Amino acid sequence: MKRRGFNKMLLGAGLALPAMSLFRDGVAYAQGAAGGLTAIINPEPPVLVLPINQQIPTGTIGGKIYESLLSYDFELKPQPQLAESWEISEDGLTYTFHLAKKAKWHDGKPFTSADVVFSCNVMLKEVHPRARGVFDRCESITAPDDHTVVFKLKAPFGPFLLAFETSSAPMAPKHIYEGTDYRKNPANDTPIGTGPFKLKEWSRGSHIHLVANEDYYLEGQPVLTEIFYKVVPDGASRSVAMETGEAQLSQFADIEPFDVPRLAAMPNLKMTTKGYEFFSPVLWYELNLRKKPFDDLRFRKAARLLLDPKFIVDKINFGLGKPATGPIASTTKFYDPNVTIYKTDVAAANALLDEMGLKKDANGVRTTIKFLVVPFGEFWTRLAEYFRQAMKQGGIEVVLETTDPGGFAQRVSNWEFDTTSNMLYQNGDPALGVARSYISSNIRKGVMFTNTEGYSNKEVDELFDRAAVLTSDKERAELYSKVQKILVDDLPVLWMTEQQFPTIHDARLENAIDTAIGVNGTFGRARWAS
Repeated sequence: MKRRGFNKMLLGAGLALPAMSLFRDGVAYAQGAAGGLTAIINPEPPVLVLPINQQIPTGTIGGKIYESLLSYDFELKPQPQLAESWEISEDGLTYTFHLAKKAKWHDGKPFTSADVVFSCNVMLKEVHPRARGVFDRCESITAPDDHTVVFKLKAPFGPFLLAFETSSAPMAPKHIYEGTDYRKNPANDTPIGTGPFKLKEWSRGSHIHLVANEDYYLEGQPVLTEIFYKVVPDGASRSVAMETGEAQLSQFADIEPFDVPRLAAMPNLKMTTKGYEFFSPVLWYELNLRKKPFDDLRFRKAARLLLDPKFIVDKINFGLGKPATGPIASTTKFYDPNVTIYKTDVAAANALLDEMGLKKDANGVRTTIKFLVVPFGEFWTRLAEYFRQAMKQGGIEVVLETTDPGGFAQRVSNWEFDTTSNMLYQNGDPALGVARSYISSNIRKGVMFTNTEGYSNKEVDELFDRAAVLTSDKERAELYSKVQKILVDDLPVLWMTEQQFPTIHDARLENAIDTAIGVNGTFGRARWAS
C-alpha cells in the first residue's frame, strides 16, 4: 500500500455510516440532568486496581476510586488531596505530610498513615513501574501518628513532590493487601479506595457503574451522583454516542482524529486539550533490543530513516500533536532541541541494511519481524499499519500480531515481542517519567512501563542518576542535555510524536477538567450547569 492508498483508507474510515446505538441494552444510563454522567471508555480495562495496573483506561476510571497524597494544577504546582498540608526541611531531605483526618476507605475503615507507609514502602515498590525508583531514595518512611507521615531521603531529590500524583503513587488499603499476593488478591474484583466514587457494578463487556461515595471527606463532593463508563469498542459508535448525547464525555483516543473537528464544532459539545500537562505523552515504536536484528544500531537507524513522524501527526493524528525529537517532550522542563535530527531517507536506510548484510530474497524481503499491535482502538491499528508499510520500503516484512489489553501488557512486560508501539507519560519531570524507560536498573521483567526494550548504557545510567539528586535546575539541564544527545544517537526506541489528546464533553458539563491530570482526576467537583 502506497501512502496515497493509506490516506484513502483513513478517509474511507472517516466516511463510515452511523453505527447502531450500543446504549439500548436495557440499562438506565445517566443523562446529565439527573445528576449523573455517562462517559465512554475504550478499551475495557483489564482491572480497576490502580496500584497494580496503570494502563490508560485503568487510570481514567481508577482516578475516581483511588487517590494519592497530592494533586497538581495546570502549572504542576502541588495541591492538597489525601495530604491536607506538608513541610520540607531546609536541607531538602525530610518531607512531612499531614493527612486528612476524615478520609475513609470505601469499606468504612479509616485511612491512616499506616496505609501510606505500606503503600509507598512495601506494595508499590513491588508492583508499580515507577514507585521503586522514587521510594528507594528514602532512608525511611515513618508514621509518628495516625495522620502524619515522614519521608526522609538519602539525598535531595528535586521532583519528590511530583511523585504523589494518583497513578504514580495510588494509596492502597493495608488491611486488604498486607501479606497477600497483590495481583491475585480476591479484593481486586471490587477495588477499595478513598476517592469520591466507588464501584457499584462491573458488567464485563458492557459498562462500569460508579456511584457517589456518601462518606467522602471533602465537604460538598462529589456533586455528581453516579458515573457510567460505557465500553464501546467501535469508533463510529463512539462518535455517534457523543453526537446524539447518549454519552457526555470522551477522552484520550476515544474519538478517531478525523472525527474530532466535526464533533468539536457542534454547539452541544466542547473540546479541550487541557488536562494532559502532567503526562505530556511521547509516542514511540519500541524494538526488543535483546533480539536480532534490533540489537544492531544500524538496523535501528535504518528503521528510523524509513519513518516520517510528520505523516503520523498529519494523516493519523489529523494535526493533534507534533513530531518528537527525543525522549523529553518540548512541553516539559529540560527539553533540548539540539540533538541529531533524523529525516526520512529511504536510500540511506537501504544502504545501512545492505551494510549489515541483510540481502533481499526473490520477493524483495531482507528479514521478517513481528509487530504487537496495541489493542486500544483504531488509532493504534493504523499506527501499526503505517509501520508495516514504512518498513516495506527497506525490504523489512512486518507481521502484525493482535491480543487483548491484558495480554498486551503481559507480553510486553515479559519481553515477549519483537516490535510494538507505546506512549509513555513524562510525569512532570525526567527523573519521574523519562529515566525509567532507559536506566538499566529498571529492566524489570513482568512490570509494565519499565525499560521493556532492554536498553543498557552505563553513562546514561550515571547521567540520569546525577541529574535526579541535583537541586539546581541549571546543573540538571546540562546533564539532561547530554543524556538526550546520547539517547537520540543510540535510538533505544524510535520516538515519533508528542501527543495531544482531545477531551470532548457535553457543553453543560463543568469542572471535570480542573487539574493537570484532566480526565484521570477525581471528578469530585464535576457538575452540570444549572
